[in-house]
Amino acid sequence: MKRTGIFFHYQEGERLRDFPQALDGILDKDNVFLYDAFYPFKPPSSFDLEPIPAELLYQLHAPEMVERVRRSGAFEGALFSVAGTVAAAIRIWRGEIDNAFVFTGYGDHHAGSNFFGGGCYFNGAAIAIAQLRQRFGAKRFAIVDTDPHHGNGTWEIFEADHDVLYVCFCSGQFVEKNNKVNVQVPWRVSDEEYLRLVREGFPHRAKAFQPEAIFWNWGYDGTRGEYGDIGLSPDIHVRLAREIREVANEVCQGRLIVVLCGGSRRDLAHRLIPRVIRVLAGQERATGEGDGVSR
Repeated sequence: MKRTGIFFHYQEGERLRDFPQALDGILDKDNVFLYDAFYPFKPPSSFDLEPIPAELLYQLHAPEMVERVRRSGAFEGALFSVAGTVAAAIRIWRGEIDNAFVFTGYGDHHAGSNFFGGGCYFNGAAIAIAQLRQRFGAKRFAIVDTDPHHGNGTWEIFEADHDVLYVCFCSGQFVEKNNKVNVQVPWRVSDEEYLRLVREGFPHRAKAFQPEAIFWNWGYDGTRGEYGDIGLSPDIHVRLAREIREVANEVCQGRLIVVLCGGSRRDLAHRLIPRVIRVLAGQERATGEGDGVSR
């Protein structure tokens, strides 16, 4: 089983109101570690998640953008979102954990060097990559994005960076260049067609590219009944988790950081997030949890 870190901080709103309590049955496993930011009456956690210095934001984002976020009222939450992604990456690099799931309430892929929107304020994956390069001399990374909305911020930040493979499964019209790939996804798609697009669009590129770690921008807003509904069933997300986990196991020693992006429904968050984490931690078979798809 993999050692899985869960990086959580308290967030206002309905989507994650059931967490971290919804992780009962996962957190008591010896290979799962909760890194939890402080908030009143929080349950016991393995470690506390500390905020990062705001100065780290300036490595990727313009000072005037940081100030706009500071005035938005979302600055503290956005900073903790980045802190979770950075902490996950560093602990994986130190060998403390193998993979991670990061609860983000204010990010990630719509935040560019000098713009933000769509609920994304800072680009945690980009800041984490900058930290890994600076502190550990890491170089090559892959980002796979299965949120149905195009990650325009991530694309813009890494557009000229040949050492970041970014594969976005969405409906954007961006032209492939410098290892930035936009895989066209229809506005209505079946689970099988979507899975085919992912299997044809990401694994072979990751294997050829040989990244040192993979970041997965995971949004469940393409699920039926969500605000980005493209026709996907809830079960597709568990299947995607298995696919991307296996790619990470093959190409980068299992170094996988799942960054929560889009999605608004509380019931879907309660249903899907624990199942994705179980895939990361290798707990599926022990719990009997599955979706009827052979492994």
